[in-house]
Amino acid sequence: MTRRVAIVAGEASGDQLGASLIRAVRTRVPDARFSGIAGPKMIAEGAETWVPMEKLSVRGYVEVLKSLPELLRIRREVTDRILAERPDLVIGVDAPDFTLAVESKAKRAGIPAVHYVSPSIWAWRAGRIHAIGRAVDRVLTVFPFEKPLYDKAGIAATYVGHPFADQVPLVPDRAEARAQLRVGPGVPLVALLPGSRQSELLAHADLFIETARRLADKRPGIRFVVPLATRETRDHFETRLYALEAAGLELTILFGHARLALQAADCALVASGTATLEAALLRCPQVITYRVPAITYWLMMRKASGSFVGLPNILAGEAIVPELIQDKAKPERLEAALGKWLDDKDARDALALRYDAIHASLRQGNEARVAEALAPYLLKGDARAPAADGEPGDLAPVRGR
Repeated sequence: MTRRVAIVAGEASGDQLGASLIRAVRTRVPDARFSGIAGPKMIAEGAETWVPMEKLSVRGYVEVLKSLPELLRIRREVTDRILAERPDLVIGVDAPDFTLAVESKAKRAGIPAVHYVSPSIWAWRAGRIHAIGRAVDRVLTVFPFEKPLYDKAGIAATYVGHPFADQVPLVPDRAEARAQLRVGPGVPLVALLPGSRQSELLAHADLFIETARRLADKRPGIRFVVPLATRETRDHFETRLYALEAAGLELTILFGHARLALQAADCALVASGTATLEAALLRCPQVITYRVPAITYWLMMRKASGSFVGLPNILAGEAIVPELIQDKAKPERLEAALGKWLDDKDARDALALRYDAIHASLRQGNEARVAEALAPYLLKGDARAPAADGEPGDLAPVRGR
């Protein structure tokens, strides 16, 4: 019997997570069929998409307001289709401001709903946890400190580890990555990751280019690699390169391949987000930065509940890599911070040990854990359904929370 799963993901990181989840589920439920909002990696795994995923790739209060009518229309249409088709399970992948509303309506209609990747309740808007519990039957968390927060609130949650930690080798082959990019072993290489959304490129392109130019002025022979996720972001970055008369930089733009860039680089300038975790797993020293409109930043800071924005620092519980955010994000400061990583081998070695610990804590066999957590919802009444013993209340479906 075919099991139908409605899945809704937003932006590039959600696409990667969703693709991994689809593979995981099919190890236990080979006939599972996925449809909803999917990106290219999820589509490659067989998912059907009703709406281009890029439509959801908006971040920040000001930016969301501009796109709000279209986002509300898409959410309404997707929700109506889910309620009409009544799949066996609804899964929201990240993008909580969009997906939780879809999941909530599905749950109220008697369709099991699971949210994959906890919203950042540990960073800001901590009070959301109770709304999350009302919206879904279970949360699959990717960081170890998240499940205890849900347990305390009486919300069903399962820690599944992070798929990126399983996908990235414990000892990344830096020499091989540099060979693929045709970068010699002694050539300084800096990766620039300004973000995956068009709005992030609008905010960051000039900042990253000016920082690269300052590095190049002080360090002849330095090279840069810039992985960009879409044609639109690539076109914008190239336009700004020429507008700033920086086309002479030794700079290679890649279409995707962020992991290859981070694996090869001596250090990286990274826009805050999932890419900061990838940099840590690939043992790349980094400087984290981010800019948003002033009103967006003010509103976010009012609701912030943590000291850090970058995932490596949040996971380590202290500042192991620099964060230069908003007004502190200036080319001269970013250049100085990157220069320290390039010059200080002892600092790089110490950071590598902290990265090792982060990797170990997240490497938990994610796909097997995801499959085990979701199987009860999809194999209910099936002879293959797993028994809900061993972890009472953790793997069995929970209703009415």
